Amino acid sequence: MKVIEDIYIGIDTGRKTGIAVWSKQRKGFIKIETTELHRAWFFVLQYYNSKKYNVVRVRVEDARKRSGSKAKAFGAGSVCRDASAWEDFLKDYAIPYEMVAPQSNMTKVKQDVFRQMTGLYVSSEHSRDAAMLVYQF
Repeated sequence: MKVIEDIYIGIDTGRKTGIAVWSKQRKGFIKIETTELHRAWFFVLQYYNSKKYNVVRVRVEDARKRSGSKAKAFGAGSVCRDASAWEDFLKDYAIPYEMVAPQSNMTKVKQDVFRQMTGLYVSSEHSRDAAMLVYQF
């Protein structure tokens, strides 16, 4: 019998959606990329419906939870709408999830720092932000 792998999925919402998949058993990333919203939903469903993976939790950066008036203005509009859409999607499919306030996650990590931490080169800031939501779970 094949061992099921526990995974965590990080999502950085926005026009370009960052997605990162962390394997608890491997203690490493299976996927880190930036894609469109509808493709990110498809990826999550693929992992969730797979017989190989057990999606422990999807962690979504939630711009609606930004603190401070300037920060809230920055998080307004489409990014907040995307956070709502993610929450609706995850609820509808009964996928375990957590909506994470941006200040509760290490975001905007520069490429060189990310590489020092993970050993990986990831050029997209959106992908790095998604990865930091699930790194070392």
